[in-house]
Parts: sequence; C-alpha cells; structure tokens
Amino acid sequence: MADDTEHAAPDFRLPDPAIVSRTMADVAERGQRIVNDFLKRQAEHPGAVAEAPIDPFNIGSAFFEMTTRLMRDPQRLVQAQLGFWQDYMTLWQNTTRRILGDAITPVIAEDAKDKRFKDEAWRESEVFDFIRQSYLLSARFFRNVVDDKEGLDPRTAQKIDFYTRQFVDAMSPTNFLLTNPEVLRRTVETGGENLLKGLSNLLADLERGRGQLRIRMTDDTKFALGDNIAVTPGQVVFQNDLMQLIQYTPTTETVLKRPLMILPPWINKFYILDLRPKNSFIRWAVAQGHTVFVCSWVNPDERHAEKDFSSYMREGPYAALDAIEKATGEREVNAVGYCLGGTLLAATLAQMAAKKDTRIKSATFFTTMLDFEESGELGVFIDEEQLQALEEKMGSRGYLDGREMATTFNMLRANDLIWSFVVNNYLLGQEPFPFDLLYWNDDSTRMPAKMHSFYLRRMYQQNDLVKPGGIELNGVKIDLRRIKLPTYMLSTREDHIAPWASTYRATQLFKGPMRFVLAASGHIAGVVNPPESGKYSHWVGKDLPEKADTWLQGATELAGSWWPDWQRWIAAQAPETVPARQPGAGGLPALEPAPGSYVKVMASD
Repeated sequence: MADDTEHAAPDFRLPDPAIVSRTMADVAERGQRIVNDFLKRQAEHPGAVAEAPIDPFNIGSAFFEMTTRLMRDPQRLVQAQLGFWQDYMTLWQNTTRRILGDAITPVIAEDAKDKRFKDEAWRESEVFDFIRQSYLLSARFFRNVVDDKEGLDPRTAQKIDFYTRQFVDAMSPTNFLLTNPEVLRRTVETGGENLLKGLSNLLADLERGRGQLRIRMTDDTKFALGDNIAVTPGQVVFQNDLMQLIQYTPTTETVLKRPLMILPPWINKFYILDLRPKNSFIRWAVAQGHTVFVCSWVNPDERHAEKDFSSYMREGPYAALDAIEKATGEREVNAVGYCLGGTLLAATLAQMAAKKDTRIKSATFFTTMLDFEESGELGVFIDEEQLQALEEKMGSRGYLDGREMATTFNMLRANDLIWSFVVNNYLLGQEPFPFDLLYWNDDSTRMPAKMHSFYLRRMYQQNDLVKPGGIELNGVKIDLRRIKLPTYMLSTREDHIAPWASTYRATQLFKGPMRFVLAASGHIAGVVNPPESGKYSHWVGKDLPEKADTWLQGATELAGSWWPDWQRWIAAQAPETVPARQPGAGGLPALEPAPGSYVKVMASD
C-alpha cells in the first residue's frame, strides 16, 4: 500500500484574520484618500483630462500604416501564422511525450540574459515549461509579423518594433499570479499574505505618485545625500541660477596643475559619479591627483522656464571656467562631459573655437551623442505629434516633470526597470532591495521648457548640431569641426540611451587627436566601473575608420575598468604638478559643504 504522505495536499495555511482585517481597512482608507485627491485635482484643473491626447505617443497611426501594408500582401501574414501553428503543434506533442517520460529538446528557449525565467520550475514542471515556451513562441510570432518593415518610414518601423516589444513584455506569464510558479509558491507558503502586502505596496506607490503609479525600485529610506551617498569631501565655492560649483578636498600632497571640470547631465543628478566611496569616479579622480570641480545643476521649476541651451552654456561651463580661475589661479583646465553634459561641452568648445577661447585644453566625453541621425530607441518618442503635445504640456507649467522623463527611460528597459518590480513588490509582496544606483535613478529632475524643446527639436529631430552653422548659441554659429584639442571619447557597448555606433560618429567630426574607448555594459554601469570591481572589459584601438564596426574589428579587448587608461591619457596631456589646493583657500570662499543644496531638491518638491 502506497504511503499516503506521497499524495498529501500541500501545506497551505490561511492568512491571519487580524492581518486581513487591518490590511483591508487600510486599503479602504488609503484608496478613498487617493480618489479624493484625484477628484480635487480634477476640480482645480477641469480641462486636464479632456485636453489629454487619446494617443499621446502617436502609436495608432504607426500600427495602422503597418497593418495596411500587411493587408496588401496577406501571403506573408499567412506564412507567419502557419509557421507559428506548426511550432505550437510541435510544442503540444513534445509536452505530451515529456509527460509520458521522454526526454525532449525544447522547441524554443529564452535568451541567456533573460532573468524572468530563472526559477527552476519553468523547466522542471511540464505545465510551466509549456507556458514558458508557448509565450516565447507567441512573442516570436508578434516580432516576426512586425519585422516586415518594407516600405515603412524608418521611424515608423522603429516605433512599431518598440511598442510591440512593450506589449510582448507586458504579457509575459511571469507578470501574472496564476502563471508565475514563484508567486504561486510564495502564496501557498504565506497563505496569501504576500498578496495583501503587495496590495499595500501598490497603494503606497499610488500615494507617492499622487494617483499615478510610481513604482518604488529601492528602499530609499536607507540613503541620505551627504550621509552615505555623495559623500566625497568638498565645498560649494560658487553658485548661480543654474548650478552650484563644487570643489573637492584633495587627498594627495601635490595635484596636476590643470584642474578638472566635470559637466554632468542635468537630465539626472551629478552624484551618479559619486555614489559610494567604492564606486565614486569623483573620489577616485581626486586620489589620482586632480583638483576636481563638478557642476551640480539646479532642479528647475517654473522660474526657469525661459532658460535655454545658451543659458546652460553661459551659466554652466563658462561660469565654471571663470570661477575655477578665481579659485585656483589657473586659466587652463581639462574638461569632462557626461551624456547631455558632453553635448553641452562639445557645443561650448565649438563656440569657444569661433571666439578663439582656448581655456579648455583637453576634452573627455562619456557616452555622448553629437550626431543624432541614429539616436536609438529614444527616437521613438520624438515625432512632430509627440513634440507638440509635450511642448503644450511644458508651456502650461514651464518645465517637464522629472517623473515623466523617468518613465520614458524606464520603458527602454521595461523588463528590468518596470516588470521585475511589479513582480517583486506587488505579487511577491517584498520590499525592494537597497541599491544606490536605483536610488539615484529614482531621484529624477525636471527640464526647463525652452531648453528641452530646443534640445529635442534642434538635435534629436533635426540633427542640427553636426551641421556647420546649423546651431547658433549666444549669437555665434557653431561648427564642431573647429574643435582641435586632444579628445578622449568613451562609449559603452550595451548603451540603450546613446548607442555606441552613433557616439562613434564624433570621431569623424573633431580635427584634433582622439582616443576612442569602448567599455562593456551600458550607459551607467559601463562608466561607473572602478578598477577594484574587476568587472567589465574595454576595447581600445589606434585607428579611427569611418565605420564603428570596422573600428571594433581592429580593436583590442582589455580586462577590467577603463579608468586607468583614461588617467594615463589625461596625465600625459600636462603632467606638471603643484601643491594641493584646498576648497575655499583660494579666491573663492567656501559656501557650504558638498554635495550642496541644489542636488537635494527633489522633483516632488
């Protein structure tokens, strides 16, 4: 007689009634508060909903055009459907044979980098293996159908591909309770308390977003600027309407004579380069003997609506150069620009070249777009209809809300930055893990209306920056081809914001000596990669052929961080040293300790 324990029902416990009661009472109270807040805002702005575009991303017209073209050649669609059903029948047959004990090779497997199906139940259970493969086959079918882009405008084709992927990612079985084995297992183990906790987390995120879902990616209570993040010692020595200039305290007895000026992007906050001591580029650069100055940009509001790109140039690098000279007595500097900060640096250098201003002696660019012809997936959000809607929204309040921009960037990596947290926070009912990079990612910034419109239209949409005289800043028509100083350009191989093949195009623009380096990983991790981590290789090459792929074929891959390579390069530009300079001891007094007050202003303030 078989042991009855072999067929015993799973150990399922009911949730504690007291917990259920408290949770539901809390849900009712908080839910009512969210609804009341929403209704109050609608009363204050009664036209907001009516004026909102039905299709804000202009998706409908793109898919309508694709469908029209598909219908002109239905044979292709029929062939795709036949292939899908043949694969599906094979999956049914394989699943049946597997249940009968046969060893079966999967019909389809996920990408090795896909973390969604890491739970062993996706392979060990016949049911979940079938669900997984069924989803992967369906996803491939959708992608194959929209892959036929013949006759479509490239931007329309890109938009169709992007939003098809968004739909496919959203429909993953990992995102639903009944088709995620890990969630089902947790529900059984906790008696459903994970779902109650998840509901509470969902309400908390709705409260954070004032009625809009703002997913919490990390435990932000574990971080405080100047306490355990952005802690490299220094002082604010200058400030204006757009930035505070931070000078960092030296840790060496002597420093390079030429100070280092860093222009971070104002799409995000500067402390991506100063997260923790172990991964702080700023701290590391100070330890290499640089007198480091960083522009900490203001988090703009309606008062900054008229600040344009020229304003950021005048009140950013130009103001910083004047302040650095007062603080150190040095006119010549080395400059670093990161992402949009690099775009500003290049525009400034071209303007300085026209005026014969030679104070910047070398330039370093981190993941910087200058030629926007192939701007990657961000181009999906930049067409005339979307720009007009965005400009109307910015015009009413004077800025672009940082949370809206954060959503755009998160959509570029939806599985990692959206759906993984939906599963963790709402289905598994877990608190997000404390992670400095995600804390920074969630600390969004606003963008002044006039500047942002100029940036999107003149650079992303019209690609005027690479056209000689295509852009005029402060009355000066600029030409990037007039930049002749030594340049170090760093790109990252898996960059979804500034595709490396597009950033490489700058090698054909500048006329001075250039070193191009490609780091492994993406827009952030590839840059913030200290030597001690032992992570991510990088590629170097002497020649700069026209095509990026040709460069990579001839490049040499080196293990580890690119930081030491950059240090050797920049130190060779001007190796003379002087006694270390203390913030506030020169011609500018110390105003407040780093990281300063501008960086502490939140988008929600």
